[in-house]
Amino acid sequence: MKGTVGELGEFGLIRELTSRLTTTPAVRVGPGDDAAVVAAPDRRVVASTDILVEGRHFRRDWSTAYDVGRKAAAQNLADIAAMGAVPTALLLGLVVPAECPVTWPTELMDGLRDECQVAGASVVGGDVVRGDTITVSITALGDLRNHEPVTRAGAQPGDLVAVTGWLGWSAAGYAVLSRGFRSPRAFVEAHRRPEPPYHAGPAAAGLGATAMCDVSDGLIADLGHIAEASKVRIDIRSGAIDIPSQMNDIGQAVGVDPLQWVLTGGEDHAIVATFPPDVKLPARWKVIGEVLNPSALPQVTVDGAPWTAKGGWDHFGDIES
Repeated sequence: MKGTVGELGEFGLIRELTSRLTTTPAVRVGPGDDAAVVAAPDRRVVASTDILVEGRHFRRDWSTAYDVGRKAAAQNLADIAAMGAVPTALLLGLVVPAECPVTWPTELMDGLRDECQVAGASVVGGDVVRGDTITVSITALGDLRNHEPVTRAGAQPGDLVAVTGWLGWSAAGYAVLSRGFRSPRAFVEAHRRPEPPYHAGPAAAGLGATAMCDVSDGLIADLGHIAEASKVRIDIRSGAIDIPSQMNDIGQAVGVDPLQWVLTGGEDHAIVATFPPDVKLPARWKVIGEVLNPSALPQVTVDGAPWTAKGGWDHFGDIES
């Protein structure tokens, strides 16, 4: 489609975006009314929201609009799964300059739609406004299906710590892109389009997970949230974490220990959880540590010692993953 957002107009843009959407049985009223109606059989709704700002969370010379859509949906839907819930719906708030080509928001919507389909959800509505900087705001909803939510506060001493999904891939891809390269492609794509293991969240809840979260800010940072909420110490065994040979190669090329990416790199949206020691975990889960009584303040240690290297994501700091 040719032209700009300003030439198409607000309502023309909304018609173009909503025409690209699919639906699921959970959606009773979709886009086009004052509000959407989404079934909530459990009678509890799990909700999460996030914001992506151009130049801070994505760059148009690194990622296509479709990539941004997939990423924006993934990071919110992963939060739903990490509560042990099944994603059902997503809402979009979009700020876009009038001179932006129409193809950018339409490709963004295609990415949102396709990632929702992976998770079993659908885009059910939203809003578009004019602004100077492209900003994508996402709200995701989910259903617990009669299970209790798995929060960060339930880890107990003696529990195992296990993870499923990728660790450090997005950070390695960021390192490659920031140096002007576009390969190895698998790591660059991991940064552009994370692949959260959505089904693992509800499955972990069914297995008896005591605490859980997705790895958005970095493994140590996110396990730190669990340690603080549960008032425990969590020790990670670095030798239990597999580091792909290509990640080692990238680390050698850019002068970074790849273990730092694995432990502190964010935006992979793997799922990390704690389980009672007698739970038999499926092969997709890798046990990487254990929950201990806190020796002082709740904390995360690596091989029994505090991790002193910088890392992890802080929106109001100067640390980048």
